[in-house]
Amino acid sequence: MPLPNRTEIQTGRLATVRLGPNQDLVEGLQQAAAELGFERALVRSGLGSLNDAVIENAEGRTKVLQGPAVEILTLSGEIALADDAASIGVSGVVGETTGAVWAGRFTPGRNLICVTAEIVIEEIVESAEQDAA
Repeated sequence: MPLPNRTEIQTGRLATVRLGPNQDLVEGLQQAAAELGFERALVRSGLGSLNDAVIENAEGRTKVLQGPAVEILTLSGEIALADDAASIGVSGVVGETTGAVWAGRFTPGRNLICVTAEIVIEEIVESAEQDAA
């Protein structure tokens, strides 16, 4: 059986990011990465709460979860900052006040932090092999 394709990356600095009330989750992570000088970063984990949550599921349907205090249970994703364009994809699992649990990609600009969110991001660095390619 052939081996699957794989991409090797090298990581650098690790940072914890704290976002406060009414900061957008996705935009706040993008701003934090820029302030830290991370051109690319992995979102490793996080937890916290959102006023409301707006996520997109695997089929592309948007789900709006009414808060207050929709709990962030897990986070993962990637941030890429470039001179001409920036991209960020942050996915996670959230829990409603009813106990229902949902997963999806967070819609930028529509996921405001309720109390606080603590997130770990890790810098992706270019290796010498990648530079030579």
